[in-house]
Amino acid sequence: MTAKRVNDQNPIFSGHAVKQMFKRQISRSNVKAAISRGEIIAEYLDDKPYPSALLLAFVRERPLHVVVAKDPETNSVYVITAYEPDIEIWDAEFKKRR
Repeated sequence: MTAKRVNDQNPIFSGHAVKQMFKRQISRSNVKAAISRGEIIAEYLDDKPYPSALLLAFVRERPLHVVVAKDPETNSVYVITAYEPDIEIWDAEFKKRR
């Protein structure tokens, strides 16, 4: 996932992601939009079982962070979690922790 974007039209949503998205009122369509348009702001190449990345996207003017993992053998993209970044924790651009 060294590219600046992750493109996948059919991501696989983990149970954790679905629960968190429901709790945070984030739709699957918004997460898919974030994946297709989002910028990779951090990579976790040693994550197991697959390398993962933190994406930032603005969907309907709402900032979203989406953590995805990609199986390098099948190119399947897994949504791990999604949330709206907190300005108390993140800088004004939502790219770096304070």
